[in-house]
Amino acid sequence: MTESHQAVLSRLSHEFDALARQMSRVSGELTQLDRLFANTEATPAPTPAPQPAPAPPPAPAPRPAPVFVPPPAVAPQQASPQQEAASYWQNYWQYWQPASVSPPAPRPPRQYPPRPAAPPPAQRPDTGSDHAESGWIGKLLAVAGVAVTLIGVVLLLVLAAQAGLLRPEIRVTGGIALAGALVGIAVRLRGRPGGRIGAIALAATGIATAYLDVIAIVTIYKWVAAPVGLVLAAVVGGAGLALARRWDSEHLALLVLVPLIGLAPVLTHGVNLLLISFMLALSAAALPVQLGKDWTWMHAARIAATTLPLLVALPAARDNAWLLGGACAVAAILAIASGLILLPATKNPSAVAILTSVGTAPVLAAAISVDRVLAAVLAAALAVGMLTAALIGRHPRIVTQIWLVWSAISGLIALTVACSGYVEGPVLLALAIVIAMVGRQETVARWIALGFGIIGCGLFYSYAPLYSLVRATAMPGTVAASTLAASLLVIALAVVLTRVWLDSEAAGLLMATAAALIVYAVTAFTVTAGVFIGGTGGGFLAGHMAATICWIAMAAALFVHALRSDREHRTESITAGLALTGAATGKLFLFDLATLDGIFRVAAFIIVGLVLLSMGTGYARSLAR
Repeated sequence: MTESHQAVLSRLSHEFDALARQMSRVSGELTQLDRLFANTEATPAPTPAPQPAPAPPPAPAPRPAPVFVPPPAVAPQQASPQQEAASYWQNYWQYWQPASVSPPAPRPPRQYPPRPAAPPPAQRPDTGSDHAESGWIGKLLAVAGVAVTLIGVVLLLVLAAQAGLLRPEIRVTGGIALAGALVGIAVRLRGRPGGRIGAIALAATGIATAYLDVIAIVTIYKWVAAPVGLVLAAVVGGAGLALARRWDSEHLALLVLVPLIGLAPVLTHGVNLLLISFMLALSAAALPVQLGKDWTWMHAARIAATTLPLLVALPAARDNAWLLGGACAVAAILAIASGLILLPATKNPSAVAILTSVGTAPVLAAAISVDRVLAAVLAAALAVGMLTAALIGRHPRIVTQIWLVWSAISGLIALTVACSGYVEGPVLLALAIVIAMVGRQETVARWIALGFGIIGCGLFYSYAPLYSLVRATAMPGTVAASTLAASLLVIALAVVLTRVWLDSEAAGLLMATAAALIVYAVTAFTVTAGVFIGGTGGGFLAGHMAATICWIAMAAALFVHALRSDREHRTESITAGLALTGAATGKLFLFDLATLDGIFRVAAFIIVGLVLLSMGTGYARSLAR
């Protein structure tokens, strides 16, 4: 009995010892928690005294004393006070193992110190519709202010002069002072919160005021000549563009450049070489403002500055045509160089590529007033330049495609301008064959070849229309030579395009079209050659006899190709061979029987019959094998 009391006392002693250690640890952690609350809150909340955990009921049977297992060391981490409190009580109940009997007593609920009341969440301003509405209102008011101010400047410079209110010097000086004051206020306003829109509007108004002053000096008061006025306007525009780049504002750059484009014709009294030269210089000088900027609209304004005056000046042709041609070349070089320089920084490469191509449009329109040789040279040089720009460097695919198409258009215009008579058709067909063979892996090149081929076939049909093949028609030597060359080139183009587009979905339609073209080209070649050599009598009949024999020979070749092909690829050749055999037989009985006479009719029937016999015999033997 004595030993039993001693065991109970020993167990209770160990439990109280463990409880004392735990309470000491709780006291230290609460002190640390109090320091954390004091650091995060302006007025620390009083830390409530921790409630001691209830002692477990004594067990009737003696059990070994529980041993307090210390938690593993954890690297200190930054945590919020709430996280510290939750972590503490979780660790407390995790590592506290009181002695209990089986079944164990239910775990008491976790005790957490009261959390301080969190401050109410700050109300976020509505940055959506309210901000957009405020921005539009500010822009609308700024635009209205710009318009009213400029109207006032016009009244100062023009109407006041008509009424004789102030001397011209006072009016011009007042305009300059107003322009400087507006720009100065814009610079001051730019550094304040929300002052960007107002600063841009004020700066644009000041620059426009300076432009109006230049107009008054040159056109109203005639104090300086037009070239000097252009220099003054360029100085004003350059200062405005420099300010736009410093502020990183494309809107300000546009408000500086676009009015200058409209102002320059007023200073030069129309579109002439002086205006064109100024616009070219202005576009080149504005290019550094765009370096490293994604300003697509600025690029469009620069392209318009060089393109529009040239397109207006070319039909008028009041100036030296060679100088106009040189200006067109400079504009094209500037457009291509600008596109290559600005492409790396833009997020819209397709727009830059299209604008660059549009900038070269005056070269393609130069044939309106420029000498034909010079226009052809310019268009050919543009085709080579666009092709080079598309192939050099690593451009986005859409840029390469756009510039390749523009190069093809330039080459087509160069051929149209350079070639006269009946040379254009064969040249286009030959170029289509070369493009199809060289660029067979590129979709754009194949489409370009197809486009050139369609135009070339259209020209070929104009050389050899259907009525000239049905009736004996004598042709001049140049037309006959072009027709013969174009016929052979059409046959070659049909074969090349069929092989290039063989894997496309429209391969069947393309093969049928190619077969029809080949049949027509063969007929045109034989009839034209017969008429050219033998005249409209025997030559015409011999040509049609040869055409019928060629038709049946092509059908036989298709059957031979079908026999040598696999069973899966045999259907197309057999179908084409049967169709061509039917066409040759129909021509033999419907046209040749009525048109041919004498030896030509006999030869046509005998040769076609022998070929048909050979085809039937050979095909039957192949099936038997």
